[in-house]
Amino acid sequence: MLTEGLLNKQIAYELSVSEATIKAHVTAILRKLGVHSRTQAVIAAQKLEVEPPKVES
Repeated sequence: MLTEGLLNKQIAYELSVSEATIKAHVTAILRKLGVHSRTQAVIAAQKLEVEPPKVES
């Protein structure tokens, strides 16, 4: 969802969790990837060829 450019609030709504939960997860992702922005995280994920999870409708 980060790669789609969604805001924390939008991700939280889609996953039925709080915005604070999303913020905590995004912060952890940034830390683990060693980057400082969402854009850098998306670029790092693409370089690592991280596949987005398959979402069932």
